[in-house]
Amino acid sequence: MGPAVTARATPRERGVHTGDVAVEVLANHVAVIEIRRPPNNFFDAPLIEEITEVLDELQVKDAARAVVLAAQGKHFCAGADFAGTSGAAEVSPDEGARALYAAAARIFRAELPVVAALQGAAIGGGLGLALAADFRVASPESRFSANFSRLGFHHGFGLTVTLPRAVGAQHAADLLLTGRRIGGEEAYRLGLVDRLVETSEIRSAAVEFARELATAAPLAVRSIRKTLRAGLADEVAKATEHERSEQAWLRTTEDFAEGVQASAERRDPLFTGR
Repeated sequence: MGPAVTARATPRERGVHTGDVAVEVLANHVAVIEIRRPPNNFFDAPLIEEITEVLDELQVKDAARAVVLAAQGKHFCAGADFAGTSGAAEVSPDEGARALYAAAARIFRAELPVVAALQGAAIGGGLGLALAADFRVASPESRFSANFSRLGFHHGFGLTVTLPRAVGAQHAADLLLTGRRIGGEEAYRLGLVDRLVETSEIRSAAVEFARELATAAPLAVRSIRKTLRAGLADEVAKATEHERSEQAWLRTTEDFAEGVQASAERRDPLFTGR
């Protein structure tokens, strides 16, 4: 991916691993933020908060003009780890979701363009995280699913807003209501993915995409992006509050318990509508 830029870079920017997120600033004004919770890279509020802090640091410095959001291991992100969403030893699931979505909404306020490198699966909240980026690079072997309905649950991470923006209202309804899984080729046809390459080339293709963005005039890029994403962060914040409230009552249903158990047992759920 090229040599790291060390001039005027903070320890975090020079590639120092901090917690479960690492960042490296490459040549040509591209930064790579890497999630390090392989193989599935489940996220929680502290991890999302750390990503936003890195984005905040990068956008006030001259070294980075575009960002690649990547992850170690087999999958980009298989969803949220609600057991760890608050950073506290004991927290209710609803409090954990509230902390998580407050952190998630901050990503949409970042000023630098972001390209997500999506190897393996982006499932549930992992799909929501992928859609927080401006662009997505994947391979035919990549997999995507807003699988919430198959868990007896409601979607989150602002998918109410971001998924229709990416694929259109009708395709979003299909994906959310069925919870079906799609591969990289269908995701590309729907507009969920912007570049489709071989699996081994996902990271390098995402970096090259980011370099294209970084080559353009940085003030103009930020200005155009601000226009294109006007109001998006506020829409996501409002949407996640509604998503969280729906999740709260669905979490108490028998169908949710069945959906979670069926998923753990790798079988089809038997929902009863209770």
